[in-house]
Amino acid sequence: MSETDQPETRGSHPPEFAERPDTRSVAPSEEIVAPILPSSPRFTMRDIFFGSDGLRAGWSLLLYVALLGALMAGGIFLVNPQRLQPVVTQSNSAAPPNAAAQSAPQSSKSAAHAILTAKAVLLGEGIALLSVLIATWLMAKIERRPTSAYGLGGKRRLRNFLAGLAWGVALLSLLVFSLRACGLLVFDARLLFGVSALRFAALWLSGFLLVGLFEETFFRGYLQFTLARGIDGIYGWLHTRYSCMQDARRIDTNALGFWIAALLLSFGFGFTHRTNPGESPIGLVAVALAAVVFCLSLWRTGSLWWAIGFHAAWDWAQSFLYGVADSGLVIQGHLFATHPAGRVLLSGGLTGPEGSLFILPTLASITTVIVLTLPSVHPNDPISTTHTRSTAGLDLP
Repeated sequence: MSETDQPETRGSHPPEFAERPDTRSVAPSEEIVAPILPSSPRFTMRDIFFGSDGLRAGWSLLLYVALLGALMAGGIFLVNPQRLQPVVTQSNSAAPPNAAAQSAPQSSKSAAHAILTAKAVLLGEGIALLSVLIATWLMAKIERRPTSAYGLGGKRRLRNFLAGLAWGVALLSLLVFSLRACGLLVFDARLLFGVSALRFAALWLSGFLLVGLFEETFFRGYLQFTLARGIDGIYGWLHTRYSCMQDARRIDTNALGFWIAALLLSFGFGFTHRTNPGESPIGLVAVALAAVVFCLSLWRTGSLWWAIGFHAAWDWAQSFLYGVADSGLVIQGHLFATHPAGRVLLSGGLTGPEGSLFILPTLASITTVIVLTLPSVHPNDPISTTHTRSTAGLDLP
């Protein structure tokens, strides 16, 4: 068979004999140019300290703690520290400082009570609150944010505050009278009358307003805002870096950051009460859960004012009005003398009503009140998309 008769086969030649295009004939304007990939932005020293929303949250927290520590140390230096300490006494003392100690049950006579004086509370809480407010104001100037961003803003400040006051007295009274109806709390006598009762009522209301303002602005003010901002930033970085997170359903980082920060700080809030004389495990859990409930009011209203009012009224009614222990602490100068009776698990013992199992349904009632009475700042979506990144939901009109 001749060469012209052979069938034509394609691809039968080895690669070295394949026909190659003549690149010399390609016009210069038709040359193929590889795309230039954008280079990553260069990491600078500024990026260590600053991000897209200003000073990074970690540095903000460190600076805030340093400022607050310096301010509080300076305030305590100016005041004799001995004047800020509670008086710790034994319940079986021959000369107890008030009737609460005299009326303690036999089973707890060997336990210690910490007696708080009005002067110690007003000085101590006043110094602490002033330090927190100054540190918060300084950080607001450094970060160029309004101070209202940290929970003290909003149009309904007075309304929420007054509602918190009313609900604090009402729900604490419900707890106390529930214990009394079950024989777990005994009213011994009334101790104050007339002008003396009014004077101590006003004095302790002022003191517990300072307590509520300090504890709420410290644990659920700047710290809550900045920790939530940091968690939001970490999640955003992970979301852009890892494809598996990019493909997942978008989680609202505002709610995620807020509630993780709320749980961490609520645990810390409960932990700070562990050194109170007479505090119990149930009492510590109750304090931490109450902090989470207060965070719910912050989430719904965008401000701390309801929680401040409730916190102050709850402590005032507990300590002054009914004369029961508050996390193991008793005040000097209260309206009624009372003492717990029965099993400590139910009565609360030296911890007070917050150490009773009855506190759990009470916390559920507080949560219900918040959900039913406080209008949410997220009417269309329970998880807002305008919460943490700019103002953590706290700088609201």
